[in-house]
Amino acid sequence: MIVPLRSAVTGTCGGKAGALGALLRAGLPVPDGFVVPFAAYRAAYRAAVRDLDPDPDLDSDPDPDPERFTGGPDRLDVVRRAIGTRPVHAALAGALGRALDGLGDPSVAVRSSAAHEDTGSASAAGLHDSFLAVRGAGAVTDAVRACWASLFGPRTVGHPGGSGRGGPPFADLAMAVLVQRHLDAEVSGVMFTPADPNDPVRIEASWGLGPSVVGGTVTPDAYRVAGDGSVIRTVARKRTRLDRHGRRLVTSDVPARDRDRPVIDDATAVLLAGLGGQIAAVRGGPQDVEWAIAGGRPWVLQARPVTAALPEWPSPAGRAPAAAPTLTGTPGSRGVVTGPARIVRGLGDFARVHPGDVLVCPFTDPAWTPLLRIAAGVVTETGGVLSHAAIVAREHGIPAVLGVPDATGTLHDGGTVTVDGTAGTVTAAGT
Repeated sequence: MIVPLRSAVTGTCGGKAGALGALLRAGLPVPDGFVVPFAAYRAAYRAAVRDLDPDPDLDSDPDPDPERFTGGPDRLDVVRRAIGTRPVHAALAGALGRALDGLGDPSVAVRSSAAHEDTGSASAAGLHDSFLAVRGAGAVTDAVRACWASLFGPRTVGHPGGSGRGGPPFADLAMAVLVQRHLDAEVSGVMFTPADPNDPVRIEASWGLGPSVVGGTVTPDAYRVAGDGSVIRTVARKRTRLDRHGRRLVTSDVPARDRDRPVIDDATAVLLAGLGGQIAAVRGGPQDVEWAIAGGRPWVLQARPVTAALPEWPSPAGRAPAAAPTLTGTPGSRGVVTGPARIVRGLGDFARVHPGDVLVCPFTDPAWTPLLRIAAGVVTETGGVLSHAAIVAREHGIPAVLGVPDATGTLHDGGTVTVDGTAGTVTAAGT
């Protein structure tokens, strides 16, 4: 019912947990933990289905399609609520408590590990829910149910790795849940290892916990580490950081003295690149790696295949002179597109985005993933080339330029803009 992380394999525990299990078995630094496997999710799914429709015929169908018993456009939401609110089986609740006691009952990270997540063709970056700073059996149980329910959430509909149109058959859907010790990271980031050993390792890093980098809420420092150990770096202004305070995650201002200071030195960048090479060797190909440094030691938090090639090394971010009012930022996804700018500052603006619009926003968090399936291009004020927004843009083949200061204030809603995701430029019509 509970699988030690060291024993996790993709077939029963999903791509995320399976990859980390393989790295643990290879002796690499992965925080210890355990997995609630697919079997537990499937049992919960069948129980929720029977609550919705007690038809005895369901007993002969191990994974019934929810359209059968709910109907209508809201059928996925019905299933999501049912799975997310139904109490877990007593045996599973007891097993979760014992597994947490075995770790010493620390604060933990509770993360999705779905059957179609972290594959070689689609990362499903930000598609499902994960939770940090979770403490206690009751809170962990709630987080596990929330991860299960996110398999049917609004971000997954129509996604190749999720439920609904465009996704796999419902019988093929499954959600394992990974529970690991929470690391109070001093520095976190993302690293891409190259397919060609002659190409550099790309690293992005910022202060505090990793969601700031992967979610694109900060523009991180960027490092390029060549095979000979030489390092090229671009230091960004890092205004905020995310940290755990008890059972809460708190965003705070970075002290002025640290905003323009590199978060890691060249030696640490080389160390991380070496770790990336070991991960790629174990996993058999180039990897997208989330990492953290806690207690002065590097840790691997996630490793998945790189699904789309990166743009060239980014040009310096910043706005061009007024005489040539083209905005510049970090090239996030190759290509050029022209379309109407749609300024989006929050969830209330989502309904205003239409196919063909260029999404212009402060940053994109996982809740914004559906917009990236209809937008023609993306411009953000913060974020790096290894953030979720950039990864999803590359998977969808839409141009993206990231880290463009004051893009939402400079560009006009509805005005025509041209986004060059290869050069990292954004130009308004008539300039």
